[in-house]
Amino acid sequence: MSETAFVIHPATRIGHVHLTVADLDRQIAFYQQTIGFQLHWREGERAGLGAGRDDLLRLTEDSRARRVRGTTGLYHFAILLPSRRELARALARLFSLRYPNYPTDHVMTETTYLDDAEGNGIELYADTPKRGTWFFSGDSFQVVDAAGVVRSGREPLDVERLLAELAPGDRLDQPMPDATTIGHVHLHVADLAEANHFYCDLLGFVVQGMSAARGASFVSAGGYHHHIGLNTWVGAGAPPPPPDALGLRHFAIVVPGEAELTQVMERVRRAGLVTEVTEVTEAGVLIRDPSRNGVLLADGTGPTGPERTN
Repeated sequence: MSETAFVIHPATRIGHVHLTVADLDRQIAFYQQTIGFQLHWREGERAGLGAGRDDLLRLTEDSRARRVRGTTGLYHFAILLPSRRELARALARLFSLRYPNYPTDHVMTETTYLDDAEGNGIELYADTPKRGTWFFSGDSFQVVDAAGVVRSGREPLDVERLLAELAPGDRLDQPMPDATTIGHVHLHVADLAEANHFYCDLLGFVVQGMSAARGASFVSAGGYHHHIGLNTWVGAGAPPPPPDALGLRHFAIVVPGEAELTQVMERVRRAGLVTEVTEVTEAGVLIRDPSRNGVLLADGTGPTGPERTN
């Protein structure tokens, strides 16, 4: 198979997102009370949270860390709820807490955006593919709904219609269901062409939509709308964050089995990329994209982290 023909396994998915945080206690409380995650484990200055199965979020505390703007790194990570009802519960919880968020109708997804307690971007969403689809026509992003009507894909969400999914007795403090996953991550990069080369030509993701004029590209495995979003919205040539920055340490790309991971790693070795030693709580091989965003390549059949304490 030629270098350009390689396609990553269609069952590849995004695993956990690992963040550097300044106040671990505060961030754990936010993700439990505001988002609805469970605390899976905590060991000193590190913790893992999620929806009861694999970790979806890992946090490492550095009390000296600071927020740095104008660099590559995380734009947002997206928590995928398994149904509109669960998205409605998550949204209603935010409203009950008066937590600022921005419900948006992308047609093929319904979503809301918010920042965590330290300014990391989060998307909460449910896939709604029967409502329509999206595509790029040249440099123009277009959304067409199920009736054939062209939409902006950035309209305000019909919150009342979504909240109608909830029954009167539904509890808003109920944790997110165990079918919750990380649906995608969206990254700031320094150069769109370099990023596409790394994620597509090297790792084997497929471009689902791209606009050089808009500085954005969306790539995925298995035909999903996107597992990784890439943008140059903080500026072409943006520098990587300094070592003491808050935010993304890395995110995990999980391939379904040791043989698939071996195949991807062989391509990494042939490309001459430097692999890095992972931390004690990680399972996988850590590499960096051209913008220095950390990417943990992991085998989905392997261990998912430390023994849980809950």
